[in-house]
Amino acid sequence: MGTTLDLLVKRDRITECRVREGLLKAGDLGQGQALLRVDRFAFTANNITYAALGETLGYWQFFPTGEEGMGIIPVWGFAEVVQSHCPELEIGQRFFGYYPMSTHLRVTPDKVRPNGFVDAAPHRQALPPLYNHYLNCANDALYHEDDEALQMLLRPLFTTSFLLDGFLAAEQFFGAHDVVVTSASSKTAIGMAYLLNRSRKGRGMDYQVIGLTSPGNRAFVEALKCYDRVLGYDELDQLPGNVPSVLVDFAGNGPLLDQVHRKLGSELKYSCLVGAAHWDQRQGRSPDMPGPKPTMFFAPTEAQKLIHKVGNQAFQQAMVDRWRAFAGYAQQWMDLEYGHGPAAVEAIYQQVLQGHAAPRAGHLLSM
Repeated sequence: MGTTLDLLVKRDRITECRVREGLLKAGDLGQGQALLRVDRFAFTANNITYAALGETLGYWQFFPTGEEGMGIIPVWGFAEVVQSHCPELEIGQRFFGYYPMSTHLRVTPDKVRPNGFVDAAPHRQALPPLYNHYLNCANDALYHEDDEALQMLLRPLFTTSFLLDGFLAAEQFFGAHDVVVTSASSKTAIGMAYLLNRSRKGRGMDYQVIGLTSPGNRAFVEALKCYDRVLGYDELDQLPGNVPSVLVDFAGNGPLLDQVHRKLGSELKYSCLVGAAHWDQRQGRSPDMPGPKPTMFFAPTEAQKLIHKVGNQAFQQAMVDRWRAFAGYAQQWMDLEYGHGPAAVEAIYQQVLQGHAAPRAGHLLSM
């Protein structure tokens, strides 16, 4: 029936990876199952976070490899049904969702509705529902064929941005005036800063959003115009240490986190951990680091809480409204870069892993 390709990563040493080739067999698909061919997926620093926190947050559990010590990093993208033993799914239907870095995914569709289905594979039942839901492009309010690339690259990240913006607002910014953001060039940070900036006047608030970034990315971050102030990591001494602040850390860099905590001191009201862009420097903060204990922000949990509070329809509508505005903004600075085949996928993986990808680059890949 054909071959399959998977990019396998060593779970305890994510710099090591290899491509595995397999065979599709007629008897592989059970009753009620369907086979999806992964057309294309995005790869960003967010996917490095999935690998870096794979053991801690269960990301390796989504796509078991059957090989001891090896994992497949989840990615967001589009796939089409190529074989179906599920009456509700038809060959040719296209779905947006959470896929492996592979050519194919076998699913067990459940709760099939016009707008999508949930993968009821046994190994996924204890995992966050947000990641198990596949959206039917024909009935997805946010989908538009012309901006599939932006959806793959930014939609999952923007969901986290949207949830962070709402979380901070609901908490009245913990009494802070400044929102300090590390790894300000990361796409999730940009989305959050954009929403904070856009919503400030309507909230009747005067908070300031300060972006911290590497000196090499400073010009890019300043040109985004979604931060009120941009500082390089070599300019931390210019952070105001006498202003009540919230820290949103996308970098995952232990020494940097320690430095910012010490600079803000007693004025730091809340420390929020989101990503791990600097995955190889997550350790290294001092045991006596001052200020509040950093708290992990887990988007699926926050999404479920918000949906329970406002209802799924209101949640989705708010997301769609904000996404449309952000997508138009993102088109002004995003450069789309395409890669095809295992060698290209592996090369981009290593490039992003080592932090060498340009912040404006949006990588779209296919095995």
